[in-house]
Amino acid sequence: MADAPLTGLRVIEMGSLIAGPFCGQVLGDFGAEVIKLEDPAAGDPMRQWGRTKPKGHSPWWPVIGRNKTSVTLDLRAAEGRDLARALIAKADVVVENFRPGTMEKWGLGYDDLAAVNPGLVMTRVSGFGQTGPYARRAGYALIGEAMGGLRHITGEPDRPPARAGISIGDSLAGLNAALGTMMALHARQRTGRGQVVDAAIYESVLTVMENLITEYDLSGYVRERSGAILPGIAPSNVYPTRGGELVLIGANQDTLFKRLCEAMGRPELAQDPRYRDHAARGAHQVQLDATIAGWTVEHDIDALLPLLDAAGVAAGRVYRAPDMLADPQFQARQSIVEVVHPVFGTVKMQNAFPRLSDTPGGVRWPGPALGEHTEAVLRKVAGLSDEAIAGLRERKVI
Repeated sequence: MADAPLTGLRVIEMGSLIAGPFCGQVLGDFGAEVIKLEDPAAGDPMRQWGRTKPKGHSPWWPVIGRNKTSVTLDLRAAEGRDLARALIAKADVVVENFRPGTMEKWGLGYDDLAAVNPGLVMTRVSGFGQTGPYARRAGYALIGEAMGGLRHITGEPDRPPARAGISIGDSLAGLNAALGTMMALHARQRTGRGQVVDAAIYESVLTVMENLITEYDLSGYVRERSGAILPGIAPSNVYPTRGGELVLIGANQDTLFKRLCEAMGRPELAQDPRYRDHAARGAHQVQLDATIAGWTVEHDIDALLPLLDAAGVAAGRVYRAPDMLADPQFQARQSIVEVVHPVFGTVKMQNAFPRLSDTPGGVRWPGPALGEHTEAVLRKVAGLSDEAIAGLRERKVI
């Protein structure tokens, strides 16, 4: 990874769970040296997460902890905070996702740290941001997803709001934090100064909500749950096939719809006044979807997909993990990689994205054992002697 785009960048990751650590994962994927500080007693709770525990270990940790070094440090002890301060003094970035006010209580607020490291970028991830009346509330992804507008529009219209199936609010906040970190580092090249990156989960969700606010502001329309469709955008839905599998078809543009009609053997549908243009198809969405479903259910999906592909119509299966592993597109691009693991032997996980042509990212190693790199990092970065490290261990600071 000597040619990775972030090689030479040192990041101190503090905090736990997903939002902050996902930011660290993204930076580490592209070559940053990510030093993760963990509580000596238990470490990041992600080490324990998982519906399954193959060989007694979490399947979450190899991914969220990848490309990081693990240093145990008791931040509740004065000596531990002093050590954290010493490490941060020699870092470019510190990423934290404690409840706002915690770092300040420990004497590790931005003003304190910038006094010894003026170029430091401090990336702060929280539920509601560092300011405002909700700042110090406990913030989790589900609340941020609800406040940001995502939960209300997710699911079927006749049921309560659903979740996406993953902690998407946390991941969006982590991506926003990584993006903000790179912006701040770019600004530092010009100014020589660091700054605070304030990534709130609810705002990270809000930023991907398209025109939801503007549409309401201009027309009073409140977007509601619509299941698998987008109201007024047709055809774009999930349809049944003869074998019971589902096929997704998106053909809402006039040219695409015409090609779909030809593939269906119903070219006259493209000239039907009910379906002739975008607005007409949207107005007759239910009827059109029923017509298409009546056609797809007569075909096995393995025959249907090549037919739609030949017609230039966007279509695909609903993938699960085994489908991804078997798919030739995933294989050709190495979208999933196999990484050597000390317990599992090897473990498969998603690769580093996006792809850079000259300086790509990658997965160098999976999440490390708790405290695996404590002594090496304290020697290299903090300059501690073996005797000093032994004393810290004896006092349970590390």
